[in-house]
Amino acid sequence: MEAIIFPNGPLAMAGNLYLPAGFDPEGSYPAVVTVHPGGGVKEQTAGLYAAKLAEQGFVALAFDASFQGDSGGEPHHLEDPYARVEDVRAAVDHLQSLPYVDAERIGALGVCAGGGYAVNAAMTDYRIKALTTVSAVNIGTSFRRGWYGTDSDAAAVPTLQALAQQRTAESAQGAEPAYLPYVPAEPDGSTPRDLVEASEYYLTPRAQHPNAKNKFLFTKSVSRIFTFDAFHMVEDLLTQPILIVAGSDAGSLWMSTELHGRARSTKTLRVIEGGTHMDFYDIPKYVDQAVAEAVPFFTQHLAGKDAS
Repeated sequence: MEAIIFPNGPLAMAGNLYLPAGFDPEGSYPAVVTVHPGGGVKEQTAGLYAAKLAEQGFVALAFDASFQGDSGGEPHHLEDPYARVEDVRAAVDHLQSLPYVDAERIGALGVCAGGGYAVNAAMTDYRIKALTTVSAVNIGTSFRRGWYGTDSDAAAVPTLQALAQQRTAESAQGAEPAYLPYVPAEPDGSTPRDLVEASEYYLTPRAQHPNAKNKFLFTKSVSRIFTFDAFHMVEDLLTQPILIVAGSDAGSLWMSTELHGRARSTKTLRVIEGGTHMDFYDIPKYVDQAVAEAVPFFTQHLAGKDAS
C-alpha cells in the first residue's frame, strides 16, 4: 500500500493505493476505485475492500472524500453528494494517469452511501467500465424517507424548516455551526438494528478511527443531501454492468432491490443470507462473500478489448 495525494480541481485528495503482489511497474493492470460510506474514511471498509481486490490482481484506490479525513476542502466535515460524485471521477482521473493501469479497464466499488455515489458517477462517466455496490444506500432518499424507506419524501419538511432557522442563526446571528451525527452515539430501543451496529463499528475499537469523527455540518450538508437522488435517470444513463451485493437481514436492502429493479444494463443482485447492512463492512464471513462475487465480476467485465 502506498499513501498518495492526487488532485481534484483545487483540492488535494488523500488516498491509499493498493498494488498486487509481485507488482510490475512495467505491467498493465485493471483497477478499481473503492468509495467509502458516509462518515467513513479510507482506512476502514473502503481500504479493506481495496486490499482484498489487490490480493486478486487489481490496482485499487481507496481515498478520503473531499472535505473529510485527510483530504482537502473547507469547511471540513461537509457531506456534499455532488462533491462526492466528483471525487470518484477525480480518482478515475488519477488511475488513468498511472502508466501501469489500463485506462480501459477501470471499475468502481462503493459501500453504503459510497455505493450510491459510485452509481451516480458511473452514469455520467463511462470511463468506469463495471460497477459493484455493497450494502448500497441512496443517501438522499434514505434521509428523506428514513432507514426503512417507509416515510414519504414530504417527511423531510420539518428538518428543512429547522435547517432554515439554524442557517439564519449562523449567518445572521453569529451562532456556532451545528453538526449532526452520522450514527447514533447512544442507540436506544427504537434504533434500527443496522444503526446500532453502525455505532458499534464507528465508535468502538472495532473500527474506530481518529479521522472519522461521526459528525457532519447540518446546514451545509443537509440541504444538499435532501435534494440528491443517486439513482436519478439510472434507467437511461447507466450502461455499464452492475453487481449489487446486500444482506437479507439489512434494513437497507430495499435500496439495493430498487436499484436492481430500475437498472437496465447487465445486472446481478446477490442477496447474502443472514447478512445485515454492517456485516459487509468488516465481518470476514460476509466481506469474503462479497469479494468472492466482485472478483469474477470485475475479472469478466474489465477483461480488456482483446478478451473473448
